[in-house]
Amino acid sequence: MFKGIITPMVTIFNDDGTVDTKNQSILVEKLISDGVDGIVALGSVGEFFNLSLKEKKDYVKFISEVVGGRVKLIVGTGSNDIKEVIELNKYAKECGADAVLIITPYFFSLNEEYVHEYYSTIAKNTKLPILLYNFPARTSTNLSPNFVLKLVTEFENIVGIKDTTDSISNVRGYVQKVKSYKKDFSIFSGFDEYLIPNLNCGGDGIIGGLTNIKANLFIDTYKAFLNNDLDKISNYQKKINGLMELYNQVDPFIVALKEAVRISLGLNINVSLKNYNVKLDEKIKGKIKELII
Repeated sequence: MFKGIITPMVTIFNDDGTVDTKNQSILVEKLISDGVDGIVALGSVGEFFNLSLKEKKDYVKFISEVVGGRVKLIVGTGSNDIKEVIELNKYAKECGADAVLIITPYFFSLNEEYVHEYYSTIAKNTKLPILLYNFPARTSTNLSPNFVLKLVTEFENIVGIKDTTDSISNVRGYVQKVKSYKKDFSIFSGFDEYLIPNLNCGGDGIIGGLTNIKANLFIDTYKAFLNNDLDKISNYQKKINGLMELYNQVDPFIVALKEAVRISLGLNINVSLKNYNVKLDEKIKGKIKELII
């Protein structure tokens, strides 16, 4: 079962668009030393959408070697091309990944018949555990609790879901519908500030971008929940609430996360998206620094 604090890791690129393996390794080591329960490679903030299949394979191989089985490694393999998803799933297994995270097809809003065929075809051809990825703001499709239950009853290798919705209702529904059928089904929230609401509803943690920078804060919050330490929970939640402002500093917020990683680890890195060269102004840099120091 997957649970706890999992980091959807940012991907650090060189100016020429290749992966900055030196600084990426530094980030991996920091996350592991902080004590995260897992790392997602090629999630949304990992810019899976900016890489070719070959680049994804090269990156998965590299990250799997750096992680070396020390924490759970989950690979984001989502694509509108079902064959590509299946191929990358197989490669992730060869590299020793523990699971794959698969976002719903995006751009067009697909009805449940199409989405069911998408996940069914992938599940039948994938040996690794699968975590569904529900992100309706980007896909225009919401995976309802009843629909997820249907998939889980049909495929044993669908073992969890990341729900990135600005609401706790889906998590509550997944807990009530799916966990009643499969107790070890893992339910993660994709919004960092919903860690405690997720756990209170019976969920299992977060896969949250802010853990790239402040993993310890979320790990401590998770431990406080397990220990039923209400004073600490309240204090940590306030800190998380303030840190959420990082997402509002620049669009796309991935750049803000990378800048925060640069500051917190003292790295000399390119903080722009792959193959872009958008620079942050000093005022925004200063605000990001205020938020994380």
